Amino acid sequence: MQVNSHLSRLIYDVAARFGDREALIYKDFGGKQWKSLSWNDFAASVSQVSAAMLAMGVGVQENMGVFSQNSVQYLFTDFGAWGIRAVTIPFYATSSEQQIQYMVNDAQIRFLFVGEQAQYDKARRIFATCSTLKHIIVFDPRVSIAKDDPIAMHFEDFLALGKKRSWQQEMERLRDEATMDDTANILYTSGTTGDSKGVTLSCGQYHAAMEANHKCVPVTENDRVLNFLPFTHIFEKGWKLLCITVGARLIVNTNPMEVQQSMRETHPTCMSAVPRFWEKVYMGVEEKIESSGSLKRNLFRHALKVGRKHNIEYLSKGKKPPLALRLEYDMLNKTVFSLVRRELGLENANFFPTAGATVSHHVEEFVHSIGICMDVGYGLTESLATVSCNHIGKPFTVGSVGIPIDGISIKISSEGEILLKGPTITKGYYKREELTRQSFTDDGYFRTGDSGYLKDGELFLKDRIKDLFKTSNGKYIAPQMIESKLLVDKYIDQIAIIADERKFVSALIVPEYRLLEDYARQHDISFSSREELCRNQQIHVMLQERIDTLQQQLAMYEQVKRFTLLPQPFSLERGELTNTLKIKRRVLNENYREQIEAMYAE
Repeated sequence: MQVNSHLSRLIYDVAARFGDREALIYKDFGGKQWKSLSWNDFAASVSQVSAAMLAMGVGVQENMGVFSQNSVQYLFTDFGAWGIRAVTIPFYATSSEQQIQYMVNDAQIRFLFVGEQAQYDKARRIFATCSTLKHIIVFDPRVSIAKDDPIAMHFEDFLALGKKRSWQQEMERLRDEATMDDTANILYTSGTTGDSKGVTLSCGQYHAAMEANHKCVPVTENDRVLNFLPFTHIFEKGWKLLCITVGARLIVNTNPMEVQQSMRETHPTCMSAVPRFWEKVYMGVEEKIESSGSLKRNLFRHALKVGRKHNIEYLSKGKKPPLALRLEYDMLNKTVFSLVRRELGLENANFFPTAGATVSHHVEEFVHSIGICMDVGYGLTESLATVSCNHIGKPFTVGSVGIPIDGISIKISSEGEILLKGPTITKGYYKREELTRQSFTDDGYFRTGDSGYLKDGELFLKDRIKDLFKTSNGKYIAPQMIESKLLVDKYIDQIAIIADERKFVSALIVPEYRLLEDYARQHDISFSSREELCRNQQIHVMLQERIDTLQQQLAMYEQVKRFTLLPQPFSLERGELTNTLKIKRRVLNENYREQIEAMYAE
């Protein structure tokens, strides 16, 4: 049964139902051992944060920043703020000083909660340029606060402020006065096409999203849910809240680099992820299989064919597999696929929501074939995550992004743009009235900027409308679609398609350096640096053959004709990636202008 209370009461109501049952599994900052807290502990910590906020003078609907990686303190802060009708504004832990300064000033933030030393140091450096910033509260007790810093304190010292008197009556009054129109979050988008803009999300939007998603996403109190994506990401934030409403255990992964280790240590049943995670899984398994003996390799290839036939050709279409196929699949599932899932720490896999970018058909079919239920969906920050998803237990089409959730009305404009209306759609952007007006049609539909179409009730994506390239020959190119096809190659780590106003399609490719270096050694290709390796003609011939194989189904005008291997990856520091690791095409075009022009030289 779902507990879908107002955000100001949610943790208390869930705790009233589950009491001393385990709620949170986590590691301390820098810790090695997993710890746990009960629902009662969770609620008590939230109450302490609310009391401390009141003691420091936090007002109703006041904006507060949270600049941290995932942690239990992050959860306490979110719910503590909502408990007194305050607003939290999450910042990615990798945000630059310039981004932090912009958001603090734009939202006029007085209180900024930070995670580890890196976040504290950035916050301290921008303090002088942020006139409203008065307090910095540090989650990680290991952080060294400067002796001359009068505005920073550790989280435990912050909590102590709320214990000097009872704030219970005031907290209860504020919860009674809370409304669905209260703003819960302002989420600043990562800005692939320009300045960040704050998306306002209300408590009512969250309530509607929890109700709609619960009808099609069967997470339960028995699930163990690993929080891998940052809580700043609306996908993880919405998913985390959905899991809380049903009493599922949350496994809080603080260090993203340790996610695979965390999976093997905690054995989650569910986890939200972006397609790139599953692409890495696919490439890792493929690499192991390719390096195996012919007997193992042939067995696994046969098992994949059986898994695809059973899970894709029959189950995904709502058809019952023939008895012989079911028996063979059951045998292979227990002997082959179970070993793969155990290696990943997913021996108890239930289902795995996946969104945030285009999912390659190869990867989606592979994940389903090995017996992992990938629940592909589509959404935006402005839609409070989910617009559509595969409804577990119902037929789905590989390549679609599922069926719209309850309450969402979808229209496709004459230009092919996906338009949305419903109770989960934002009312607009923070202090950006003109942008808000431009973002809605005259009849109230939100313009997503994504192109797509509906077929038999399912939504299919094409590409970002602003990202569609037009070649000098007048052909339209969808770069993300091409990139998703090529990213499944084990030698490709990052890729950016170049085609706008060009005679043909080219690509900037960041190779998987370790594997490329291994290939070079195995084939007696000498190199003294990554630069030399990336220029090697034999390497280029090998990669061109692999690319040609992957792009056989593309139209000739969509196929990559030339590419450049880069000796360094695209980076956040050079402004080439957003905080959600999407590429900024305008910046790449500028930073790699010389390499791009060389590919089009006669």
